Amino acid sequence: MSSNHHKNILWTATDTPLPKDLWDRLEGQGYRVMLSESDGDPLKSIQKASPKLWVGQMDEGGEKALTTLSTVRSSCPDLPIIVICGDPSVDTAVKAIKLGVHDYIPRGTSPDRLRMTVEGALSHPCGLTLQRPERPARAEGCQSPIAADSGMLRLFALAKKIARSRTTVLIQGESGTGKEVIARYIHQHSGRDQGPFVAVNCAALPETLLESELFGHERGAFTGAVSRKKGKFELADGGTLLLDEISETEVSIQAKLLRVLQEREIDRVGGQLSVPVDTRVIATTNRDLEEETQAGHFRLDLFYRLNVVPLHLPALRERVDDIAPLGNYFLETHCSLNQIPVKKLSPDAEAFLKKRRWPGNVRELENLMERAMLLVDSDFIRDEDLEAISMPDGGDGSPETGIKQVVPLKDMEKKMIFRALDDHKGNRTHAAKVLGISVRTLRNKLHEYQGDMNPNGA
Repeated sequence: MSSNHHKNILWTATDTPLPKDLWDRLEGQGYRVMLSESDGDPLKSIQKASPKLWVGQMDEGGEKALTTLSTVRSSCPDLPIIVICGDPSVDTAVKAIKLGVHDYIPRGTSPDRLRMTVEGALSHPCGLTLQRPERPARAEGCQSPIAADSGMLRLFALAKKIARSRTTVLIQGESGTGKEVIARYIHQHSGRDQGPFVAVNCAALPETLLESELFGHERGAFTGAVSRKKGKFELADGGTLLLDEISETEVSIQAKLLRVLQEREIDRVGGQLSVPVDTRVIATTNRDLEEETQAGHFRLDLFYRLNVVPLHLPALRERVDDIAPLGNYFLETHCSLNQIPVKKLSPDAEAFLKKRRWPGNVRELENLMERAMLLVDSDFIRDEDLEAISMPDGGDGSPETGIKQVVPLKDMEKKMIFRALDDHKGNRTHAAKVLGISVRTLRNKLHEYQGDMNPNGA
């Protein structure tokens, strides 16, 4: 009997067996579960099976799996994906979610959680990637950037102007200002927009691993190199490679990067022949690279090679006109993600936001808007609402002395809970684990705080 492709489920997470009752339940609904080895080529298996859902696995490190996810997502933008990870981390989870996976769950998760995750993914005919609104700080396709500040508008205009060249671009700015947004914007307005956009965090990998990730390696190049692996430069061939936090690379890596930029070819680790690449490089850093060169931490010749077109992204406190549009955009985005009526900022709330220092920049603003969406019941968010849920050290205070004041225990508890939610992107399960409490306790605490803000509310 020929299979109905639209009812296929491809399961390559071989280290996590599909529970028999869930298998029976899926087959009773007309689905056909197809098992495949995790070390094979998932894209070929997906193209062959045309599944309704792909459940894959990610092992420690996860960079290879993230590359695979990126490749699959580029070829199958509508396919719902579930990732089961043996060594889960918040950083890897965020990267996976940015690539559009439906859910990222740890190996050994309960059968009930697994069932709900699988059925949730199957309930979306075209996958969540088509329904999830883009966010400025993570957008794949921000054709109309959220910017009202005149300086930011000039910056986007300059970025668009230089986009169609192959010139290397250096983007500098504080953490959380949205440097990757500018990088993706340049890619989308270049002649390489149909090619891949590959990002690598240079600060997240040690020197030995970063070299292999960037340039690839040959089989047998070192212990564990059981097959040839393409590096990020090759994976980004014909497209754009984002070197995030390039200031954190070791000098030995900097020398090899300089050669790639000059010669347009890479040498795989353990390789004997150079491999030509046509990859446009965009580098970002939250440090002053010119100062880093003077301190001897960064090669001057590489700095000059990167600094052909320098772009400086101002801090959020320096672009006050962007705060209200971004705030309302984040509110609308998170309301849509959580399927609740859209909330908006009142004029006094906008004024409140404009007075803050925003040390975490746009990322901090998004976290506060997500918290407001969760905790404020009314359609219009007021300044007193934001004041009640803001972090005490979030920038709205004005510390005039170095003395740390004693605060009530309940206020400290609230601060720690909100900080944990911020650190884990609003994920209550992860926040509860860090806090050492149950998810139910965390939920009750949030309801308690909500009642404090709305004493006359439901």
